Amino acid sequence: MDIMQVKQNSDKIVANVEKVIFGKTDEVRLVLAAMLAGGHVLLEDVPGTGKTVLAKSLARTFSCEFSRVQFTPDLLPSELTGINFYNMKDGEFVFRKGSLFANIILADEINRATPRTQSGLLESMEERQITVDGKTYPLPTPYFVIGTQNPIETQGTFPLPEAQLDRFLIQLNLGYPHMEESIDILQKHITGEPLSTIDTICDMDTLKLMQTVVSNVYIHTDVNRYIVELVEKTRNHEGVLLGISTRGMLALARLAQAYCAINGQDFVTPKEVKHLLPYAFAHRMVLKGGLRNRPDAAKAILDDIIEDVVTPVEEWKKR
Repeated sequence: MDIMQVKQNSDKIVANVEKVIFGKTDEVRLVLAAMLAGGHVLLEDVPGTGKTVLAKSLARTFSCEFSRVQFTPDLLPSELTGINFYNMKDGEFVFRKGSLFANIILADEINRATPRTQSGLLESMEERQITVDGKTYPLPTPYFVIGTQNPIETQGTFPLPEAQLDRFLIQLNLGYPHMEESIDILQKHITGEPLSTIDTICDMDTLKLMQTVVSNVYIHTDVNRYIVELVEKTRNHEGVLLGISTRGMLALARLAQAYCAINGQDFVTPKEVKHLLPYAFAHRMVLKGGLRNRPDAAKAILDDIIEDVVTPVEEWKKR
């Protein structure tokens, strides 16, 4: 498989998902890029904007195993990871897999679960494995988590700790559709169930091949240096208490590789880095004082950082 086949497959996948997600082409492409980069996505939006439908349509597009988990305060970690139970018939303990054993996981309203339950996702998201009673179980590949949370309603919620947020490759909002798109949604849903129109575009083997091609997208040394300089600026900015981690730095590079690949480009330029910076960095930064309560503060700081760091100007062509 080459880069143009990745682009062709990506175009088909996006068009397929857009049968049910209207007017959100860039958001769908970002979610697909995160998936191809081997990362996870946090959707922060109000209820009813299509987060669950997006996850289900992706699962059908790839014909993979899908698991939806409704996070609530009484959800137990063992319901996610699995549990060893005693089988009286056989006289031995048997491991029963939890809901995290699937290819695509929708962690719905993830911030409603207790920190103990939230921590059940940490090992699975980073290491693609789960350890129960001292025994480690590998998770299916590819493995992709879509977490959702409502930014408006905070009663009865447990904000995600920095360690959990850092495991999401990107955070984005779907937002409300425009008027014309809303009319299309009404017409589609009144006449039938749009999800039934989703076709299977790729199997798991094809997805793995696409991920391999993505990992080989070329990043010039100067572009790598540019990414590192942006990261260093977040760590030294006067409005930032905690800057971007090494994981966050790698996340931006991998996301840029995937985003370029789905656009048919086999090398990364500073243009893609700038475009993707807010999606990969904003949720990872801990801001100082009153800035934490301003939803647009992180983006404003990142805009300042982009202005401060000199952009490489050479034409970045593949070796």
